Amino acid sequence: MKYLLILRHAKSSWGNTYLADHERPLNERGQQDAPRMGRLLRQEGLIPDLIISSSAARALATAEAVALACGCDGRIQVTRQLYHAAPEDYLEVLRERGGAAALALVVGHNPGIEELVEMLTGQAEQMPTAALVYVQFDIESWQELTEEIEGNLVQVWRPKEL
Repeated sequence: MKYLLILRHAKSSWGNTYLADHERPLNERGQQDAPRMGRLLRQEGLIPDLIISSSAARALATAEAVALACGCDGRIQVTRQLYHAAPEDYLEVLRERGGAAALALVVGHNPGIEELVEMLTGQAEQMPTAALVYVQFDIESWQELTEEIEGNLVQVWRPKEL
């Protein structure tokens, strides 16, 4: 079995209109929600073996806050490939980087995150900022993860619902 956590980055700031989209930081709410989701993972016993984040500042800041709050001591892998990625990009990154991880966490952006959840589970879920999905797969290796594999949607957490 393989387990996947899919996280949309926390709320970002639009305060500085001169910043490129890729460089936008988290706003105050995002700085609160990201560690909150990390604490939730710790409470649920879902400490990722591997975290892969988009290289966008808001996604990486989310990944770092979640890792710290949940107690994940592994290094975060950062890739521009997940910046505004399509679902297929997430699958490719997981196949390439998943390795021996049993539980992986990917941090990215909409609309790709929502499309990924629907592709992998057959269920459409709204993914506001800092929303988190937990999916189980009956596979032995991340190499087996394709568009045809249907996972079991175990749980969806949205900050406003906690």
